[in-house]
Amino acid sequence: MLRLGFSITLNYEITQPGCDFIFNIHAAQTAHQTVVRESLTISQPLQPAMYTDAVTHNRYLRLHAPEAGPLTVHYDAVVDLDHHVAQPMEVAEVSVADLPGAVLPYIYPSRYCESDRLHRLAVKEFGHLPQGFTRVQAISNWVTQRVMFRSNTSNGNTTALDTLVDETGVCRDFAHLMIALCRGVNIPARFATGIDYGADPALGPTDFHAYVEVFVGQRWYLFDPSGTAIPMGFVRFATGRDAADAAFATIFGGVQGTAPVMKIEALPNAQGVLVLPQHVPQALSTDSPLS
Repeated sequence: MLRLGFSITLNYEITQPGCDFIFNIHAAQTAHQTVVRESLTISQPLQPAMYTDAVTHNRYLRLHAPEAGPLTVHYDAVVDLDHHVAQPMEVAEVSVADLPGAVLPYIYPSRYCESDRLHRLAVKEFGHLPQGFTRVQAISNWVTQRVMFRSNTSNGNTTALDTLVDETGVCRDFAHLMIALCRGVNIPARFATGIDYGADPALGPTDFHAYVEVFVGQRWYLFDPSGTAIPMGFVRFATGRDAADAAFATIFGGVQGTAPVMKIEALPNAQGVLVLPQHVPQALSTDSPLS
């Protein structure tokens, strides 16, 4: 079992009274991701409201700030990851007819993942490949090889199609393109956000990371098309159809913010053993099976 500890500090200047915030910064509680302990500190005397989605396990923190001035939100947690592990050749795709109802939203086009417009390309590149986990891995590898990771090359309007044309982007752009291509060959795929351990320090300080979960073998399995991180070291915060569903902060009102300050480290687990995330050839999931 892998244990990771992390912290997130968000600093804002509220310029207009009566602002509202919705955050997705709490670690999700899933079948294979357990929050051992956590704490939340808010610099203003605000009453936090929490809501957990029963299907996605997304944990929403809502704040209403009636007064202008500085606001700091600090969250830290210790999380245990006990991944479900499978052999790639044993993980089959699930036909559309057999998909659980909760998975159906993730086969449709969405705001940032225009799978309908990328259908012909997806079929041309991947339609002939043997179905299963290995085909999904081929899609992930194709995106990694086709797109160059480069900071500040996209914005909140950049879609999967834009990334395909520009061939540059950040982690969320890689994720959107892979999701669109998977859906283009009828494989459900969803956008995931969190924090990761093991990213290349050359990419800059620790930040939120976007990756992909694909529904094969009746589970959601982890993929990192950006190629910048180690899937075993992903701590999931939120999932959705695309980035519009899983933003770490959605703000209503006059607010100015600075870059998040984030830290993550591996800790000795409950048995006193320090396990470090590493790349493995097996398929990994932190979710329970669906039927």
